[in-house]
Amino acid sequence: MRSKAFFINGGAGRVICAIPALEKYEEQNPDDDFIIVAEGGTDFFKGHPTLFKRTYDSWHKNLFRDKLKDREIVSTEPYRIWEYYNQKCNLSQAYDIQINGEGVRELQKPTIRLSRSEAINAKFIVEEVRQKTKKDKVVVFQPFGRGSQMVGNFVTDPSGRSFEFTNVVSIIKKLQKKYAVIYFGEMEFDFSKEGCKDPVAHPKGIDLRQWSAIVSESDLFVGCDSVGQHMAYSFDVPAVVVVGSTCKENISYPGCEKFDVLDMGEGQRIYDPIRVAADEVTQRQNDGIMAMNSAIEDVIIKSTDKLMNKYYVRKKDTIILPGQDGAPTGSCGMPQGQPAQMPGFAPGEVTPATLPGTSKKSASAVESLLKESGIQAKSNSKKGFVETVKN
Repeated sequence: MRSKAFFINGGAGRVICAIPALEKYEEQNPDDDFIIVAEGGTDFFKGHPTLFKRTYDSWHKNLFRDKLKDREIVSTEPYRIWEYYNQKCNLSQAYDIQINGEGVRELQKPTIRLSRSEAINAKFIVEEVRQKTKKDKVVVFQPFGRGSQMVGNFVTDPSGRSFEFTNVVSIIKKLQKKYAVIYFGEMEFDFSKEGCKDPVAHPKGIDLRQWSAIVSESDLFVGCDSVGQHMAYSFDVPAVVVVGSTCKENISYPGCEKFDVLDMGEGQRIYDPIRVAADEVTQRQNDGIMAMNSAIEDVIIKSTDKLMNKYYVRKKDTIILPGQDGAPTGSCGMPQGQPAQMPGFAPGEVTPATLPGTSKKSASAVESLLKESGIQAKSNSKKGFVETVKN
């Protein structure tokens, strides 16, 4: 029987979600000399104790002649798995169904192995944020998904996964009443011009592996359907995830005790068959689905407070930042490798215009938050938490 070559494409979130299925395959097929071709990059296989030695970039020299010609190629596409597009499994489970063929089952969390340099740099970055904001509790906030883009002075996301910019500013202001905020995103903004009293940290010049280290060092993650939530899940960091055009059963972890997954699209969304068929009607239906009012923002803050109160543990490390009194000097003072740029509280470049799981735990969590917020449902129909507060 020929060994296999698994092709993994897409962004970092998909790569992270593929790891548990590949680990299972290795465990169940010890005689298969399989390889992995990471079309989107090998970054999140780096450091893995067993998979990295099997992983190749698609541009690896003589890849076809030396590695592929005698193997059976498997082109993975989890979005085309029946259980996935019918909301019976999440992304990791869809990879598992295709790779291992054993149906929907519970999987271990993805393994992301940080280097010492990545871990220590993250400690420096998060500690500097704590010191400059004078707040002990740090939230990483990733409001924009991969499909978001700056067009002129507008932020748009045709995929319907990202927060609206006006909501981003408002949520940051509300978070800053109790927490230090690290903004996780590629686009730069001057939040001080939007009325944010405290500085908003935005580390620059770092890659996604370093971002995963920052998430691992933070106290809580808040974000949309994007890579940050998969990092948080991998490192067991509490998270509040807000979804819109995509289904929580597919792309997040509503059954995880440390996750609150709040569904903006429940009762309104039409499933978008991404990577299966182009569907303009669906995209139009889901357009604007992530727009929030103040009451919805308050539910997100309540969820953040609840998880922070339950899971926050004060860091025991004593961290002296480079250059501070008591910091080591000489070649042993900093970890080897290129150090990440410190948070960078300086203003950004652009101010955007204003733009108009399968677990029962998720539903009860939302109901509880609404009750605590004093919000009364306007309908007995089950349409998700948004319908109770949006109008």
